[in-house]
Amino acid sequence: MTKLEINSAESMQKLGASLAKTAKPHDLLLLNGDLGAGKTTMTQGLGRELGVRRPVKSPTFTIVREYREARLPLFYMDFYRLEDDDLSSIDLEGYLAEPGLIVIEWPQLVMNDLPNEYLQLTLTRVDDSWESTKRVVKFDPHGKRNEEWVKAALTEYDE
Repeated sequence: MTKLEINSAESMQKLGASLAKTAKPHDLLLLNGDLGAGKTTMTQGLGRELGVRRPVKSPTFTIVREYREARLPLFYMDFYRLEDDDLSSIDLEGYLAEPGLIVIEWPQLVMNDLPNEYLQLTLTRVDDSWESTKRVVKFDPHGKRNEEWVKAALTEYDE
């Protein structure tokens, strides 16, 4: 498993941008990490690189935020508040069929409803200090496409 040390919010956004530069339609990015680990920060860098002009915000209360204006549509989902694993209010299958990039926070709640191929990242704080921006990002690609995506993104990142 590949690991990357991140030392600032800017570096986390740069990693997001590197993932965006190398993303393809139908890519699925799963983000794991505690609250404040940097999932939204990474996704903001991803969105900016894709050409999203408005602020990329956490979808914690809306569950899904759509950014269709990007060169590759971005669908940002957060299932933290999903009640009883009830996906009936979300057309997850429809989103998965769209030629965009899907980013999901708290994916463990919907793993049975996702394809077998995806890129999963785990973001972990290096210390417990709330001010600290040091993180470790673990890459866990599932499938050949996602292994290639990690290699391309890390080559692009090259910090």
